[in-house]
Amino acid sequence: MIGRLLEFTDIADEVRHFVFEVPDVEKLEFVPGQFASLSFTIDEKKITRAYSIGSSPQGNLFELCLNRVKEGKLSPRLFEMQIGDEIEFQGPLGYFVLRHPPNDTIMIATGTGIAPFRSMLKAHLANHAGQQFTLIFGVRHERNIMYRDEFEMLAADHPNFKFWPTLSRPEGEWTGRQGHVQMHLTEALAGRKDVDVYICGLKLMVDDVRARLKELGFDRKHIIFEKYD
Repeated sequence: MIGRLLEFTDIADEVRHFVFEVPDVEKLEFVPGQFASLSFTIDEKKITRAYSIGSSPQGNLFELCLNRVKEGKLSPRLFEMQIGDEIEFQGPLGYFVLRHPPNDTIMIATGTGIAPFRSMLKAHLANHAGQQFTLIFGVRHERNIMYRDEFEMLAADHPNFKFWPTLSRPEGEWTGRQGHVQMHLTEALAGRKDVDVYICGLKLMVDDVRARLKELGFDRKHIIFEKYD
């Protein structure tokens, strides 16, 4: 399929929010949390990379949250795209999706690993008022808390949702949570082992959280993860 760029916005250091439409369909079917595989032909070689969809299903649109990897092959080309440019993609694909019915849920993300959780929460939060959701989101600096206003608004509107931004390199007047996301896992769990924990981000963080959960006696069926490297 072909995606056509409708708009883009820089939302953090070297991070851009993209909105694409799929002209050939009226409705793009996907499950929140799935990804799209985008492809460009560069030097006569097809380069494909997978990116989580960051939006809930809405007509023939899908949104992505991407960081520019300077030495990367595809992301620099994506950041060169202008309104109206088109790109080939496959999908949506993947199994990193919210279980149904959901249990009480803890979501742990770093960087652009926030994308699938934005998709899940926007789609499901209002329909599951009986379940508790906590999002622990780690970035380095306060200016890089992507979609902060959206998550704070969701937390204000939904008593069953808690948003915990966490800074590893806090500056200035920051009075919120500090350190790495792993440091706040025990508080979020509150001694429970019956919640589902979803983890998305770089391999080092994902593996560390998984190891900590196993040390706490978590059954692996309650640990759902996706790595970005």
